[in-house]
Amino acid sequence: MPRYPWSDGTDFVTQCPIRPGQRFTQRMILSDEEGTLWWHAHSDWSRNSVYGAIVILPPTAQAFPFPKPHAHLPILIGEWWNADVEEVFGNFLAGGGDPEVSDAFLINGQPGDLYPCSRQDTYKVFVKPGKTYLIKLVNAVMDNIMFFKIAGHNLTVVGTDGAYTKPMTTDYVAISPGQTIDVLLETNQPPSHYYMAARIYASGGEFVTTPATAIIEYVGNHYTPPPSPFLPSFPEYNDSAASVDFTDQLRSLANDVDVPKIVDKTLFYTLSVNQLPCLRSSCLGATRLLASVNNVSLLLPKTDILQAYYRGIIGVYDSDFPDFPPSSFNYTQGVKAKEQSGPGFGTAVRVLAYNTTVEVVFQGTNLGGGVEHPMHLHGYSFYVVGSGLGNYDRVRGPATYNLVDPPLMENIAVPRNGWTAIRFRANNPGVWYMHCHFERHVSWGMGMVFIVKDGEGPHQKMLPPPPDMPPC
Repeated sequence: MPRYPWSDGTDFVTQCPIRPGQRFTQRMILSDEEGTLWWHAHSDWSRNSVYGAIVILPPTAQAFPFPKPHAHLPILIGEWWNADVEEVFGNFLAGGGDPEVSDAFLINGQPGDLYPCSRQDTYKVFVKPGKTYLIKLVNAVMDNIMFFKIAGHNLTVVGTDGAYTKPMTTDYVAISPGQTIDVLLETNQPPSHYYMAARIYASGGEFVTTPATAIIEYVGNHYTPPPSPFLPSFPEYNDSAASVDFTDQLRSLANDVDVPKIVDKTLFYTLSVNQLPCLRSSCLGATRLLASVNNVSLLLPKTDILQAYYRGIIGVYDSDFPDFPPSSFNYTQGVKAKEQSGPGFGTAVRVLAYNTTVEVVFQGTNLGGGVEHPMHLHGYSFYVVGSGLGNYDRVRGPATYNLVDPPLMENIAVPRNGWTAIRFRANNPGVWYMHCHFERHVSWGMGMVFIVKDGEGPHQKMLPPPPDMPPC
């Protein structure tokens, strides 16, 4: 969305919600993306069912950086509650604890054969032998990283988040909520039908372990299908190494990777699940869960931050989001009692001058037991230059950075009790949300906002708003 945050669609960050019976025309501006992106609602938990894929093809005069696929297969991994999702959301906030666990995972809207409700509606893909198919994979699940496999077949990863990657052959994919991954499937196995399946990865908590399934069926040859398709074997549901190792292997394809080598601004952001005493009668216990970045739990205002910034409305936000956490401690091990206090609340933003080169080091903490955090930055793609387990070391960490061919991404899963470093150039003026893509975490306040100021040139300034912006 170069210079145009007005259609970014984030409630009370870049717009106020579209009111019942009203309308707003989204104007989508792409820049250099090729591959797969996705769109989704950003109001409460409506994204659970309001989402879809965006497939961006190369210019007609150019080719894919891999053999042209026979066909494209958009595959969207979703989630299903038997209850009304907005009621689940309301009960979750009122109770102060974790949300109700969903009842099923989905592939293109169907849970598949292994669930008792919809065997006859299992999603099926018909393929021809000896062809190559480009699967456009989207994780639209609310709160979980997912493993994805196709029985009997290897996959070749060729892109993520609208950017190409060096080809990587694997028998499984680990994909975070909000992430897209493009993979090539070669139909080079004996003609039959095979399960395509998505199964949860989770380092803790309650969850559904039954995989969502779809069926890959070979056509054009006569065969007698087995009584049931072959189900792939997955990594264990809590195999953190399998999730981390997959992401660590991603590499950028381009030879002209523009990784900022000199950093103007280094930001160190701790990511925590916190607790506060719960004084409401609806609470399920004595405490309620919150989440924070640098111990600040984001409170969204009643007037969106973009309107306030553009029109100079004071009192909506503060420009003092901290560059570092308020105190240092052993982030990933046992935490002292004084560090277990609840976060502060604030609507604080970080203001960046145009063209500032930025490094953000995300540090997961063991507060709340420690979990992964898939971090997403609106308005930008960023280079993932490094990651590791344990506490980030300011001397040894940068020595491990990949500044040659790091992947260009929009979402990155910070490992459980670990760290991840990203770099980007702040050359897209506007107001841009950065948040965890676990929906429970962002609902608890794990987010912050960057304001990138205009540059001096005529093409370095934010474009004016459309006439139909929803009123606050």
